[in-house]
Amino acid sequence: MATDYILFIHGVNTRQDRETPEYADKLFDLIQSNVESSVQLKKIPLYWGNVVIEQEKELLGALKASKVWNEFWFRDFRQKQILQFVGDGALYLSRHVSSLAIEQMSKQAYQGLEGYQDQDRLHLVTHSWGTIILFDVLFASRWDDPTIPGHESIQGIRKSILGIESELDSAIPLASVHTMGSPIALFTLIHIVGKTRDGSTHDISSKLKELLAILTQQGVALPWQNFVHPGDPIAWPLEGVLPKLVDEYDKVIKLEDVLTYGSGLLENVAKPVQSTFLALINGGSAHDSYWTSQKVAKKIAETIHQTAKGSYILGPSIMR
Repeated sequence: MATDYILFIHGVNTRQDRETPEYADKLFDLIQSNVESSVQLKKIPLYWGNVVIEQEKELLGALKASKVWNEFWFRDFRQKQILQFVGDGALYLSRHVSSLAIEQMSKQAYQGLEGYQDQDRLHLVTHSWGTIILFDVLFASRWDDPTIPGHESIQGIRKSILGIESELDSAIPLASVHTMGSPIALFTLIHIVGKTRDGSTHDISSKLKELLAILTQQGVALPWQNFVHPGDPIAWPLEGVLPKLVDEYDKVIKLEDVLTYGSGLLENVAKPVQSTFLALINGGSAHDSYWTSQKVAKKIAETIHQTAKGSYILGPSIMR
């Protein structure tokens, strides 16, 4: 019987778990409860937050040392969402820090995927900045230089997950992608800058095109659900953005922006003022809500069922 591996990559605001990444437990349990009993799932939660947490703690301490800190509004949102998100971004874009995170996550991924069989499938579930990390690991050209730290780990991941630069039968089939509260749309600006100047080491379009070619060769489409809560200030839609990266992507990638709700009592408070800055009162709850969302779990479970049934087989006209 085939096993469906679900690999999770967290974003911001999961630091309370540190080295014991339980952040995905609730969502995985919800997915498990929505699939048939015959479906065999395996959870692989990747954790990278401890790589950058000390630097962010140091910065937060310096901020709190200011005599005016206690006068700032929405301090909790600043330090748990904005600081972590921007801090993670600034630190991860540093090649030194990102290489440490990559090394750690690659070990976790290999351990989780150990012993997979040819008929098994892989589903990627990423949240927030975890989506940026996913795209960086799988597609960014900044890791192509064989002399830099992290290069070997990146190449190993790309070969084992995507089949890029390797024999296709040595890679576990990538069956679906699910992004939650993702800012990846904003990071396509890096690609646009790269096209108008001398290129960008964060450009993802080349390797993304390779993935499309591999999927076409395999004869399967890739379902991609982008979950967005309308009150999540970090989440952005993708349906109109992906064409800017890859032409005719929709022949192979089946992308859908999916609205979610249910972020708690503050959602009802924020709805009447949704067009104003006051709606940010629910921003943090909205950004974390995907991990406990029945709708997210149900949609992922449905996709797992559909991939198992071969519902995403490409037609012969596309494969030519």
